[in-house]
Amino acid sequence: MWRIWFYFDIRRALVALHVGLAVLAFTIHFILLSTDRYNWLERAPGVAAPAQAAIESSESPAAG
Repeated sequence: MWRIWFYFDIRRALVALHVGLAVLAFTIHFILLSTDRYNWLERAPGVAAPAQAAIESSESPAAG
């Protein structure tokens, strides 16, 4: 296994690894931002997520 570094430069391999992981992370985050459920930028700070709002609105008021 150690002989593989004779064929690849370790600095280039690590830079390529980090760039690839960064591209993957940005891709995943942009895909999530394009959905309604996971878009945390379009919602106002005090507004709950649609699923959470549906759960809270289905509760009956407490008798008091």
